[in-house]
Amino acid sequence: MKKIIISCIGIAALLFGGLFFLQNINLNRLGADVYYTQVQGQGKKLENKIDNGEIMVRYEYELSALDKNGQQKTLKFSAPKQLREKAYLSLFVKEGKGVTSYQEVAKEELPGKASQQLQ
Repeated sequence: MKKIIISCIGIAALLFGGLFFLQNINLNRLGADVYYTQVQGQGKKLENKIDNGEIMVRYEYELSALDKNGQQKTLKFSAPKQLREKAYLSLFVKEGKGVTSYQEVAKEELPGKASQQLQ
């Protein structure tokens, strides 16, 4: 009986730990290189009609971005909403997949060389 209770507690702990991990960790950011950029322009509006007739709107951006060492790269990505003009972004990039995630950051959070080059 004692072994069954311990086994149930262990399984419950694994389930709760797994749920916590999935809710709080963005898997698109794991193992990704981080680039920094500033939003320039409104983005290109893309409209797609899905099967139920609803129109899905996305905005496509092509921006020059810098890594923490100041190396420049042009990256193309899309967002489900129009991004705030002049906002600073962290772009998470994986080889072969491109930009997998992004996050708005404050200018103070940018690394030194990227901060100096982005105005």
